Amino acid sequence: MEVKNILVPVDGSEGSDRAVTQAISLAEACGAKLNFLYVANINQLAINACLSDAILDAVTKAGNVILDRVMEMVPSGIEKEAFSETGSPAVVILDFATDKEMDMIVMGSRGLGVVKGVLLGSVSQYIVEQSKCPVLVVK
Repeated sequence: MEVKNILVPVDGSEGSDRAVTQAISLAEACGAKLNFLYVANINQLAINACLSDAILDAVTKAGNVILDRVMEMVPSGIEKEAFSETGSPAVVILDFATDKEMDMIVMGSRGLGVVKGVLLGSVSQYIVEQSKCPVLVVK
């Protein structure tokens, strides 16, 4: 199996950072492109019933900070791109992987959890079960 495109969902957690490090090693070995995806979990935010522009703006900015940081971790010579989406993380990640024809997903085993943040945990489990491409879960 040829790995040309690796999807790396990121949320700023330590687990997410470990996944980025692992994905960089894989990209170097395979000559693959890294695609970083930050998903603003609007399901969690929708508790506020009406999402104010300020909240959406803050979440988008937080995502951009995380994406900028992981992009800087990638050595020159490795092709990379950052994407930011909103929605339910598991669904968005799977749709993204399918639409963009990713060859592999590399993600942390648990992210920031419901209280602090956005991404993983049950999300990684769901993705492992539903993904059409191989998934590497980094502990």
